[in-house]
Amino acid sequence: MPTTSPNSGYVPRAAARRRRPARPARARTDLAQLATRLTPRDLWLVEMLHEHKVLTSHHITDLAFTGHRTANRRLRELYFMGVVDSFRPLRQSGSAPEHYTLGKAGAELLAACAGVDLPATGWRKDACARIAFSPTLDHALGVNTLLTRLAAEGHLPIWLSERSATRLWGDWIRPDAYAHHGDKTQPLPFFLEYDTGSYNLARLEAKLPGYAALAATTGTRTPLLVHTSSARREAALRQRLAETAGRLDLPLATANSHLADPTGPAWLPLTVTRTPTGRLSLPQLAARWPGLVPALTPETVMPTTSRSTALPWRPIPPQPPAPGH
Repeated sequence: MPTTSPNSGYVPRAAARRRRPARPARARTDLAQLATRLTPRDLWLVEMLHEHKVLTSHHITDLAFTGHRTANRRLRELYFMGVVDSFRPLRQSGSAPEHYTLGKAGAELLAACAGVDLPATGWRKDACARIAFSPTLDHALGVNTLLTRLAAEGHLPIWLSERSATRLWGDWIRPDAYAHHGDKTQPLPFFLEYDTGSYNLARLEAKLPGYAALAATTGTRTPLLVHTSSARREAALRQRLAETAGRLDLPLATANSHLADPTGPAWLPLTVTRTPTGRLSLPQLAARWPGLVPALTPETVMPTTSRSTALPWRPIPPQPPAPGH
């Protein structure tokens, strides 16, 4: 993909001197025609962008492509079909990758496949701009970057967004994400709280009783992973949460952004004892906490409503059904 955004309107001077034809504007794509041009990977991407709102070109490459050049070429094609929309945030230093959101044709495709009208998807013509200028954009990107890194290694079969998690468990909790890591022999279901340091520690502590209430009500036992903005913030958070987490018998581990690889030994279990513990990988956490029961089960997923105006919901696998095709 060129260094400029597909929708930036910038034309290099050399190209202008050669008087190349202007880039064609995006035209409305007929859905019947569009269906013949999309691959299973494209359809997966439409669902992923609806689920997670914004993914960068790096996220999409790591999840579904073998290289950036191939990914950028296909994303450019999907942009001009109207399947995806894009923007590139300004940075004080360096340049940001292209950020992709769901385009109108992609939302129309979702609606058509589900037999509902476009408003049922929640898509609006200003959706891309709303995401681009959202004050929570950096938080959303932090969550998606962390989960993408876990999914890219191939051991994250389930990844629910904040919106989906709230849909399922909003009476108790509103986590930033929910996921399953590992395989059937040693799974680690977990909720994620992604702490950027923008609010006080008491606010995060106040969330813990909700997680305990969910476990008691549903008969589940799902750990909470808290990713913080710095080592100093993590230390303060651990001191603040230790007593409450111990009293609620809530399995909890922390990490911070200074630890380079969240797939490795980055997670420090929270205990009320002074026994020293080292950082563990996610499989090691699963072994440390026997008897875990995932919050998401087939029974958890609510049956699709009979109203024709509702968009059916299901968990979207964080990798396409046929990578590379």
